[in-house]
Amino acid sequence: MKKPLTFIVLVFCALTSTAADEPKFPPMPAAVSNNAVASLKGGFLLFSMMGVGPKKTWDDVTNQVYIMTLTRSGKWNTGRSVPGPAGRLNAAAGGVKGVVALMGGYVVDNQGEEDTVPDVNIYEPGARRWSRGKDIPVPVDSAVTGVLHDRFVYLIGGRSPNGAVNNVQLYDLQKDEWSQATPFPGTPAFGMAGGIADEAIVIVDGAQLGSGGGPRYVASDEGWLGKIDKKDPAKIEWSKLPPHPGTARFGIAAGGSEKDHRIYFSGGTTTPHDYKGVSYDGKPAEVSDVTFSYDVHAHRWETITDSTINARADGRGLLETPLGPVVLGGLAKNLAVTAGVTLFQKNKQ
Repeated sequence: MKKPLTFIVLVFCALTSTAADEPKFPPMPAAVSNNAVASLKGGFLLFSMMGVGPKKTWDDVTNQVYIMTLTRSGKWNTGRSVPGPAGRLNAAAGGVKGVVALMGGYVVDNQGEEDTVPDVNIYEPGARRWSRGKDIPVPVDSAVTGVLHDRFVYLIGGRSPNGAVNNVQLYDLQKDEWSQATPFPGTPAFGMAGGIADEAIVIVDGAQLGSGGGPRYVASDEGWLGKIDKKDPAKIEWSKLPPHPGTARFGIAAGGSEKDHRIYFSGGTTTPHDYKGVSYDGKPAEVSDVTFSYDVHAHRWETITDSTINARADGRGLLETPLGPVVLGGLAKNLAVTAGVTLFQKNKQ
């Protein structure tokens, strides 16, 4: 059900400090990066799950869940923690039929070893209850995710225990079943950005395995458009996209908007980096100021702004709300982990 306009106006006023200001969201209860994010109820209910805190160390990885309901109070609450002995990084999440499906990600131990997990956890926010879904066939972290028809969750690409993959894995929440959809034809990659809108998938960039004695991972500059078959969600027709605006190639926050027929992208860094923000070539990552979108009807890239306020990397997703797309947490320009929630205006330059 759509919320009445008057209620949206009340939300707008509640999140605005003065009449002259743009709407401002309160920060999350704690700073976190590489966190899984999702939304329900048309973007009126926002979730941040797990991730790493300000210390950016193995023992600062959390299993906490933060939930914001866009009401007049506009406050964050703490949900029931994700089950398991340790939190995870770079998991994927999707809001489907009133629950959040939390998938994959990796754990870090005190020796710095990373282990990708196959876990699927289903959260019912009303009951504050977790249950298990069927494990991911090819466990991945740092995958692109998107939801179709309030039933299917796509996991696209990502890093498996054997390296980056180009799999497109399809989870049917209604049946608790996995299937393998048409893989994207490009170089296997993880840390890509993208989303789904109007039965179309857009994915860009990410990290691929390096070679020749150079960095362990190097940036990919590939972009792909996938048209999902109307009768079979596992069938996807892929075509290559021209280069997108800006120079970011890794850790871009992205997400689809059915209302706008676009996939939005913001921030990210030029080079692949670890969860601490250190590039694999040993240099600090630099956060991009560019926010852009892909119009799936007009089939074109659009630059929204090249001077994004509070640009981020590693926000893991860009969520559509009644007020516009938001990023929850992530790495700020100085590579500090932030609790900030940034609303990105959609007006083009």
